[in-house]
Amino acid sequence: MRYTTYDIRTRYEQRDTRYEQRILGIDEAGRGPVIGPLVICGLIMNSSNIPELSQRGVKDSKMLTSFRRKKLKEDIHSLAEAYELIVISPENIDKEGMNDLELRVVAKLITQFYPNQVFLDAPTRNCLSYEKKIRGLLSAEMKVGLVVENFADKNYPVVGAASILAKVERDRIISELAKQYGDIGSGYPSDEKTIRFLREYFHRKKCFPPIVRKRWKTLQRIKMKEEGERCW
Repeated sequence: MRYTTYDIRTRYEQRDTRYEQRILGIDEAGRGPVIGPLVICGLIMNSSNIPELSQRGVKDSKMLTSFRRKKLKEDIHSLAEAYELIVISPENIDKEGMNDLELRVVAKLITQFYPNQVFLDAPTRNCLSYEKKIRGLLSAEMKVGLVVENFADKNYPVVGAASILAKVERDRIISELAKQYGDIGSGYPSDEKTIRFLREYFHRKKCFPPIVRKRWKTLQRIKMKEEGERCW
């Protein structure tokens, strides 16, 4: 995993924050793709700044264009106390599993920022079970409010802000990979460009590139189809 921390607390040193709470929003980008990393963002803000997020148009990153996300990134930076981006490589996802890795990262972010309250988007329908797993990874002394919900990125601006930063970072990484490998598309199995790239790469090299998640069924289907065609 690669950790990138951005600490901008010095901008708020002169503010009276006695009556504010520190709110942590957590969200990810890249759970479903077959190509590229998972990026998780933890964003800490003073509660008084959160209404400003909505006023500036912050919402779930999936509801915004790439151009708009990049513009809002600067607004989010100006309002946040600090944030951290954690990049999990395809290799680590294959080795350790998506769910366990994500839980550990969430616990790490909560422990690091030690907020009054946390809002995060649950990657499972069983939100209560997911919350219990998170609490099980936190120390008994850590008293923090947890709001774990589906669609939290749509319902809570601080989670939407985290989703935007995570998405912008993942898009940047995919753009860098495209410079090295050519047109790889978005990296999602539903993207025809991504599937075409994987098929052609496997056809030429008889293996997949290191930027893919090798345990994804998408790759097994491509491999089986290629091998079936060779038999004919």
